[in-house]
Amino acid sequence: MADVKKLYDTVGSILGSLASKIINRLGEITVECSAADYRQVMQTLRDHDLLHFELLVDLCGVDYSAYKNEPWQGKRFAVVSQLLSVKNNQRIRVRVWADDDDFPMVASVVDLYNSADWYEREAFDMYGILFDGHPDLRRILTDYGFIGHPFRKDFPVSGHVEMRYDETEKRVIYQPVTIEPREITPRIVREENYGG
Repeated sequence: MADVKKLYDTVGSILGSLASKIINRLGEITVECSAADYRQVMQTLRDHDLLHFELLVDLCGVDYSAYKNEPWQGKRFAVVSQLLSVKNNQRIRVRVWADDDDFPMVASVVDLYNSADWYEREAFDMYGILFDGHPDLRRILTDYGFIGHPFRKDFPVSGHVEMRYDETEKRVIYQPVTIEPREITPRIVREENYGG
């Protein structure tokens, strides 16, 4: 825990006002920053001699609109990155908030961490978060004709359209979802002498 406290103090003194918040919780450090300062924070964490977080091991989008199943006050979308310093054997998390809930966008960090490439594409595909400056921002997990972003909390569970192969047309076609809502009542199996 002494190493975590030392990292907390070091990151705080190096980043200064670039970090809107630094959290030391459960033995982990999280740096929060604005979208305007995101690239500079990531570059400082990578390049500073005392920090040296040279690996981005994960990056994901988050939709906070119903966080903990409660109404959320604040910005809706965030991008969370996990960084690793092999040199110092330390980890750190960075959370950046997208300024606009209707058009979420943050800067791309692909030129700083090439491992961010597909992670940013996934966050774009699943959450609709745009990464300004990404060299090839397009869908990576859903079909090219897919409508919407399936990890957003307001995305319908059944989706908007379904696709199927039509034998008569000899091609894949899209059509409205044909799932009929139904109530499923579980069957309860009881044995008179169970456990006795």
